[in-house]
Amino acid sequence: MKETAWVRRALVVEDQPLMRSLVADALRHAGFEVHDRPSASTALADLDEIDPDVLVTDIDLGSRPNGMEMATIVQARAPHCATVFLTNYPRAGIAPGEGVPVGSVFLDKVALESVEQLVAAVESALAEKPLPPRRLPDGPDAALGHLTRTQLDVLRCIALGWSNAEIARRRESSLRSVEKMVTRTFDALGVNHNPDLNPRVAAAQLYIRRFGLPTETG
Repeated sequence: MKETAWVRRALVVEDQPLMRSLVADALRHAGFEVHDRPSASTALADLDEIDPDVLVTDIDLGSRPNGMEMATIVQARAPHCATVFLTNYPRAGIAPGEGVPVGSVFLDKVALESVEQLVAAVESALAEKPLPPRRLPDGPDAALGHLTRTQLDVLRCIALGWSNAEIARRRESSLRSVEKMVTRTFDALGVNHNPDLNPRVAAAQLYIRRFGLPTETG
């Protein structure tokens, strides 16, 4: 099997457009796939689809949930995601036990001197959550290597025979969100536009051929 590098995904949440653009551009130049959002609510709505490796957020986002509340939710839903707070909010003002995700890195906006400092902070946060190299299969199963962790889990659920409604119930997601994830998973596998294929059956067969019969626990 051949090996490929993992393209790391960053979710940038910042209500100030200029700062959001600057942070997103800096991380893109550092090799990240970047998704930026202006609020916690829009970020959380797309969290499953983005499947980020790191969250970079201000604490004061101008509306609720604030960045700290959002990071707590992200930690519960995506424990693998590292957190960087890029904020003017004083670290000392955060009470112990206020729900700060373990391993979070705090970066003062005012004291930030360069994009290299920002990237270094992101790398420091990610160092607490290392990701092993992905190994991609050769041949017709190679498309599996391009799935995100969320898409791969959705594919496992499909291989279990679960409907979209059942997947939504089990993942505590909306049906609309699951339908979008399933469509993107089928697109990534190349089974969604072949009139001779039932995409659900074809996707399940790919999973089972590569990983064997799934169980409900993974």
